[in-house]
Amino acid sequence: MSLMSVLTRDEAHARARLLDVHRYEIALDLTRGDETFDSRTVIHFTVRGKKKAADTFVELKPAELRSVTLDGEPLEPATLDGNRLPLKGLTPGAHELRVDAAMRYSRTGEGMHRFTDPTDGETYVYTQLFMDDVQRVFAAFDQPDLKAVFDLTVTAPEAWTVLANGVTAQQDDGTWRAATTPPISTYLVAVAAGPWHSVRTEHRGLPFGIHCRRSLAPHLDADADEILDVTRALYDRYHDKFEEPYPFDSYDQAFVPEFNAGAMENPGLVTFRDEFIYRSAVTDTERQTRAMVIAHEMAHMWFGDLVTLRWWDDIWLNESFAEYMGYQTLTEASRFTNTWVDFGIARKAWGYDADQRPSTHPVAPEAVDDTAAALLNFDGISYAKGASALRQLVAWLGEKDFLAGINAHFTRHRFGNATLADFIDNLAGATERDVHAWADAWLRTTGVDTLTPKVTRTADGTYTLTVDHAGSRPHRIAVGLYDRDLGDDQGHLTLRDRVELDLPQTADQPIGKRPALLLLNDGDLTYAKVRFDPDSFAAVTGHLCGLPDPLTRAVVWNALRDAVRDAELPATAYLEAARTHLPRESDLAIVQGVLTFATAQVADRFLAPEQRATGLATLGSLCRDLIRRTEDGDNPGLRLTAVRHFIDVATRAETIAAWLADGTVPGGPELDPELRWRVLGRLAVLGAVDAAAITEELERDPSASGREGAARCRAALPDPEAKRAAWEAMFTTDDLSNYLFTATAQGFWQPEQADLLQEYVERYWADAGSLAARRGPAIAEAAGRWAFPVYAVDPGTLGMGERCLQDGELIPALRRKLVDQLDDLARALRVREA
Repeated sequence: MSLMSVLTRDEAHARARLLDVHRYEIALDLTRGDETFDSRTVIHFTVRGKKKAADTFVELKPAELRSVTLDGEPLEPATLDGNRLPLKGLTPGAHELRVDAAMRYSRTGEGMHRFTDPTDGETYVYTQLFMDDVQRVFAAFDQPDLKAVFDLTVTAPEAWTVLANGVTAQQDDGTWRAATTPPISTYLVAVAAGPWHSVRTEHRGLPFGIHCRRSLAPHLDADADEILDVTRALYDRYHDKFEEPYPFDSYDQAFVPEFNAGAMENPGLVTFRDEFIYRSAVTDTERQTRAMVIAHEMAHMWFGDLVTLRWWDDIWLNESFAEYMGYQTLTEASRFTNTWVDFGIARKAWGYDADQRPSTHPVAPEAVDDTAAALLNFDGISYAKGASALRQLVAWLGEKDFLAGINAHFTRHRFGNATLADFIDNLAGATERDVHAWADAWLRTTGVDTLTPKVTRTADGTYTLTVDHAGSRPHRIAVGLYDRDLGDDQGHLTLRDRVELDLPQTADQPIGKRPALLLLNDGDLTYAKVRFDPDSFAAVTGHLCGLPDPLTRAVVWNALRDAVRDAELPATAYLEAARTHLPRESDLAIVQGVLTFATAQVADRFLAPEQRATGLATLGSLCRDLIRRTEDGDNPGLRLTAVRHFIDVATRAETIAAWLADGTVPGGPELDPELRWRVLGRLAVLGAVDAAAITEELERDPSASGREGAARCRAALPDPEAKRAAWEAMFTTDDLSNYLFTATAQGFWQPEQADLLQEYVERYWADAGSLAARRGPAIAEAAGRWAFPVYAVDPGTLGMGERCLQDGELIPALRRKLVDQLDDLARALRVREA
């Protein structure tokens, strides 16, 4: 059998011209053991044309292909070539293909993932069929523009419940049957089966349900009202925006184990990673994130499911729109009214970083050659940059015309497929503005524009503003003019005026008297890096926390972050700004975002080794201040954030070891499972616990999360044998699930253990390549993201990586991650040199 083949764009277009696919009848049997399940598929399709016979293929990746018949005539299973079964001599007209196969369960989150809960021994399975993984579950003409209706039956163990895209019911023979779907793409078919704990309700005549593992039932029940209230509010708000009603027969949300993504927009059955069922205390910003993911996936019911991209070069038509709509609609429909602050401080940085690497690509690339290339584009550009572009478009176009264009798009392409050209034409029909030129400038280009202010004194003593615009995109921005409040000794800055400005400018902008702070992109309506003039930079460093609006402060923090990454601002200056201003910061998303960057990037990568101890001490002192500030219990989320980061930057074991022994932080919070594993992980790095203590904690918390915590802690121990065992588990045995692999990798590399880890820096490149080739894209991505020697910031690591990239056998998923990691490594070296 040959290697698996990826589908090319040209092959997909040719097959779409040849075939109309009408209906799939899929029968799955999940009672056949722990390794495989049975999959029987009947595909009803038509070959276009009048006279000429044609050849094509159907895709599947079976453990065993038992039989195939085409129009009642048997085909030879041995003709399966990799993942392609050839169908030759197809005459014009109707055809029926039947496939009977055994398929393998997955432990990597691809295809039909199988998980046994260590807490109670219960087993669960669910599908993740994105891109080309439907072939791991049933035979299919697997491309997004060959939509069909699906009839699904499932044989499952007794006491299991089966969920699917449509309402399911158990039949007299014990099998489960799902309602026939409307026309959907193959990658959107979904099944989730197991002894689910479910909370069901109804809204506007539609069945709603939320589901999780039984062991998580108390935690789901505790948050069920919040999850369902958000779901109902979003559903209603989308119906205010969209003329097309919700297009499916039910709305189930299943929180599933070991899920690779945040969530997946399967019509009628959205699957989420079950970390969103919180076992431990979380901040309100984390609750907002869960609500935003719910909003994002519900937006996909229209953007992606009702109207689907024709080919993967238009990923942004799915993800950018769901991202923008998720944040905007959650802001309008819920108590989470500051979602754009979190987007600006956390999500947007993901886009900025991705767009400055060699692997950058346009939001809407001209061509994506095959599915392997397409998979690489699910990144900060397709999500965060695309959403930022749409936010800029709404600011430029106006929401009324924007929604009019969207609704025309839904009407014209409902249950069909569409392209960028279709969408832009629909927007253009709703406005007199040149949307086609906007799309060319914003969606077909790469990189981040940089905006720098120049303030000039005029003859009459007033000032004008000119913006130096490094880049090619038009921008509509707001410019904030802030004055010092002279009667306020706290250093507050007061907004005098917010001026709208179109770039490139046609004339200098009068701004009156010289403001203390002039801030470009105030309100964060565009996607660009901003810089400060010297007077404004002085105001920022002295009075950042005195800015009245959290979104304004987020823009400033992002500007400081960008300046550090571009080696224009010393990394130590960012830590000083955090030490000065975070103790008085009121927005939790900003505190979390700044502390995360200050720890994971500045302290762990950008500071030279001899500076690291001082940097960690600065962060520890900052976190102590935040802990003291929250002693009255008024801000538990801020206190939890400070406690978490204090643990992460601890350089001495005594304080956090005492917390672990007492089971609480003095004054709270009590150490729940997440905090206990966090403390134990840091103590492991510091060499202050041993393997026996980790085993004892695992006995206390034998859950799936506990197993991950133990794997992380064991890999973090500064012991040669522990490192050897962790490396073998990751790169040799192939026994680790996707989540246990990630947990082990997260523990393995530690800046404090550079000497111990040097031999593994050299081993990484060959071992990662071999692992990726054996285990496929999901593990390859994890190996490139989490198992990369991220703290080995030296030219030697960079040289080894560049030589590794010369290996033409690296699979695309690993190659892309290595390109990104090596670029980040080179950036860290530049920051250190500066």
